[in-house]
This record gives sequence, C-alpha cells and structure tokens, in this order.
Amino acid sequence: MFLAGLSVSAVSGCATAKKSGGSGAWFDISLAEWSLHRTIRNEKKLTNLDFPRVARQEFGISAVEYVNQFFMDKARDAAYLKELKGICDSEGVKSVLIMCDSEGNLGDPANEKRELAVKNHHKWADAAKFLGCHSIRVNAATGDVGGYEEQQKRAADGLAKLGEYCATLGLNAIVENHGGLSSNGAWLAGVMRMVNKPNVGTLPDFGNFIINRQTGEQYERYQGTMDLMPFAKGVSAKSHDFDAAGNEKNTDYRRILQIVKDAGYRGYVGIEYEGDGLGEYEGIRATKKLLEVVRAEMT
Repeated sequence: MFLAGLSVSAVSGCATAKKSGGSGAWFDISLAEWSLHRTIRNEKKLTNLDFPRVARQEFGISAVEYVNQFFMDKARDAAYLKELKGICDSEGVKSVLIMCDSEGNLGDPANEKRELAVKNHHKWADAAKFLGCHSIRVNAATGDVGGYEEQQKRAADGLAKLGEYCATLGLNAIVENHGGLSSNGAWLAGVMRMVNKPNVGTLPDFGNFIINRQTGEQYERYQGTMDLMPFAKGVSAKSHDFDAAGNEKNTDYRRILQIVKDAGYRGYVGIEYEGDGLGEYEGIRATKKLLEVVRAEMT
C-alpha cells in the first residue's frame, strides 16, 4: 500500500540496467550514501536530507543511492519523504535506489520469519516508488543454516515473494554480494536462476566478495562480477585505497569495468568509498575521477 497523503507518479529514468541515466555515456555515475557513513553517523555533520544536495553541489553527481539506516524511522513518514523528494527535485538529482538492511533475513530458516522479512521490506519499496527509484537493494541472508542448495532455495523463496510485491510498483528487488554465501558469485547467480523474475536481479559490488571474514575466504572478484552481471540492474564501484597514479589498489577498474561493459550493462555505476587513507570527500572524488578516466578510455 502506498504512503497515505502522497501522490505517487510512475517511475521514470533507468527502470532497468539497460538504460543510461541520460548523459549519453555508456554508464552514468551515482553516489552511494554509505560513502559518507562516517560523516553522517559518527560525526553527525550531515543528515539524509543533506545527502542529495551534497552529492550535487560538492561532487557534481546528480544520482543518489540511499541507505535506509540513515532514515530508518522515516519509511512511512509522508512529510519527510515529500521534503526529501523536493530537495532532489530542486537540485536536479535522481533517486536511484534504497539500500535496505536490518529488516530480517529473506532466506531465514523459519518460514514465519522469512515472511516477516518480506513484509518488512514493503515499506521501503513504497518509499522507493514515491522517490522515483528503480530498485530497492536487499540482502540474500540465510542465517548460514543448512547446506548450499538448501540456503539457495530459501533465499530464492523470500526474494521471489518480495519481487512479486515490487512488481506491483514497477520496482526491482536487487541483491548485493554482501557477505556469507551471497559473496559467492556462483551461489547468488544460482539463486537468481531459481527466482527467474525479470524484476529480481543483482547489484554486483566490486569489493564485497569476502565470504568469511574470520578465515579470510574470498570469492575471486572478477569471476564473481562475471557471474552476477547477467542479472545486474545496478553496479557498485567499491573503493578503498589509491596509488599515486589514482588507480584503486585492490581492484583493477579497467579490467572489471570491461566485464561490466561486455555484459551489455548500460546504467548507473555507484561510487561506494569505504577507505581509511583518504577522508570521505577525498575518497569520493578519487573514485569519481577514476571512473571518469576509465569510462573515457572505454568509450
């Protein structure tokens, strides 16, 4: 159900991964709010309402990806969402997606908890629809209970049910490789094939292929990106550290963006800086510059 008191228009812009954000380049650049998580959450120098303005005025970025953690109690707040949308409209900023966490495991072993997790995401889908997003980003969390295929089936069940609701709104539900088995590219691609819905896809993140942080087990990031790109409706350009030439030390952006392009992707690539070496503003600028350089080389 839509938010009371809000007039919801049809989603426009990049409804799928195959449409560019409008610049004419093969991909457009968006900014993930997590890039500013220290500034927002720890330093409290910004709020979620400041985010679109900062993206546009500080970084020249006109597309944003929200993190629900930064306005967790506002999903059904009509006045707040109208204010946020008004800020975006006044700045000429496109709302691309909402990254949704802390709403339960969509692949929970308990049926009732899985159903509750699906319902918990409905309010974020409603909010995303109103803001003009094309997707909500969710997690294929399973509680790490059961075998490989059993966890796939549970994740697919929850995602399929959420996808059905999102389809009524013209929205996508997209899954990020975000730890555990979801960071195994083959596993998550298998989940997508099980779901087999046009509005349920992936958000490949260049740097989130750590399966087990305790043991250090990782899935090879370039293979993982290739596994997930056939289902991609968004791409997350994770960055941590840069060398003197401006290249990301952990990810070969030329190699990985070639994989993205070869998959036929034509949509937003979102900056998600998570490093410690640079401040958040400097890290965002460094990532944006690298994306622009590589994009120009590949045009």
